[in-house]
Amino acid sequence: MATYNKRGYKPKTKVEKEQDIEEGSTTAEVFNTLDETASKTEDFVAKNQKYIFIIIGVVALVVLGSLAYKEFVAAPKQENAMNDMFQAQKYFDQAVTGVAKDSLYNLALTGGEGKFGMLDVIEEYSGTDAANLANYYAGTAYLRLKDYKNAVEYLSAFDSEDEVLAPLAKGNIGDAFVQLNQKEDALEYYEKAAKMRDNEYTTPMYLYKAGAIALDLGEADKALDYFTQIKEKYPNATEASTIDVFIGKAQVLANK
Repeated sequence: MATYNKRGYKPKTKVEKEQDIEEGSTTAEVFNTLDETASKTEDFVAKNQKYIFIIIGVVALVVLGSLAYKEFVAAPKQENAMNDMFQAQKYFDQAVTGVAKDSLYNLALTGGEGKFGMLDVIEEYSGTDAANLANYYAGTAYLRLKDYKNAVEYLSAFDSEDEVLAPLAKGNIGDAFVQLNQKEDALEYYEKAAKMRDNEYTTPMYLYKAGAIALDLGEADKALDYFTQIKEKYPNATEASTIDVFIGKAQVLANK
């Protein structure tokens, strides 16, 4: 068992002298090991400092390059994309509220007056937020033009966390699948759209559509669940005004 000796204490007995020598030897060994490790580290750094500096330089370049890209490439590219998309977006808005819808949707897609259309923005500014948004506009325009396969393609390429646009994109894909007579796929996308966000606009709308398709597919229990959710959770929604009728239909079919 080791004992604590006061400072300046000199060993008297043979045992104490041997213990002192042993402890001194152990301490010296520890410091020697530390010295050897430090020496090896210094030697390694000395021999490889060229490569170490290269690695540090590469990391610094990557970090600075990323910052520079965001500041001097990505940001101006996004701004240019939004500017080039302005006219196409204007055509789209006019198509939604105007009369000559088909021609305006086509202009929104392909451009007019020497300006970009949504398809040009997607190709020219790939990877930007503007190109992503252009996918939504293009997909919706194709849906209105009854080009349902292209509608599915472009709407599927759109990615968003927006409270309204995100579920609308999924729901529009569902609408396209209904027109393609792919009702199972339509139900899947209506369900996704209903679950994506919880709001008074898109949620009851897609619960209603999901319920209607479920009834058509003979899934009365599922339809009843969706219709009941509208009645209980969204009583002020437009879909709630006639929901009792659909609940009654679903109950009849579920009990058969």
